Amino acid sequence: MAELGGGGGGGGGGDGDKPLRKIAQSFKELAAAAGDDSRAAAVEVAPFSRACSLVSPLFGCLGIAFKFAEMDYVAKVHDLADASKSTVTLQALLDHDIEMNSIRKAGSHSRNLLRVKRGLDMVRVLFEQILVSEGNSLRDPASKAYAQVFAPHHGWAIRTAVAAGMYALPTKAQLLKKLNEDENSAKTHMRDYVVASEPVILYINRLFLSRELGIDW
Repeated sequence: MAELGGGGGGGGGGDGDKPLRKIAQSFKELAAAAGDDSRAAAVEVAPFSRACSLVSPLFGCLGIAFKFAEMDYVAKVHDLADASKSTVTLQALLDHDIEMNSIRKAGSHSRNLLRVKRGLDMVRVLFEQILVSEGNSLRDPASKAYAQVFAPHHGWAIRTAVAAGMYALPTKAQLLKKLNEDENSAKTHMRDYVVASEPVILYINRLFLSRELGIDW
């Protein structure tokens, strides 16, 4: 299984069309809710699913290499958005699935949360690699991010298709144009997302691990 974000990646709208800025701000707010290791920390499903939906256009911008995951991510984010109508927090979402004995069933909210979390983690690693890379190619940053986050969960056929798709990635300049950012502003927002997403990802991992559910399924 995989999870990446979908939606088209058109850029260049007005000043309001700044997906990176919106993503960074949304995850700063989630990070504040996730807090540190406090047991009192609570992330609500509705703002979490909204923030995740903002990430979706990034995957459309990356093209065929991540097409395998694009629609999967979007569908799972939509599922979490629907779940937010009846479930307030991510903790309650997991606990309800545990109570119903459906935690590992295909389509369960908890299973979808785990896969959306991997999508967020992949973007975090991608941004980390872009920030330290030289030149205009995204192939090395994207390959490293895929290998670290998704490849361990994929079979040979998907890994091979992704490897072939890496040759069709946009350049860094093309990506920034689609996202309506220059290099300096993009680096600022990417760095903000890297910092803010880490406590959110760790928080979700703790939700699963503290219930002895594991995170590698």
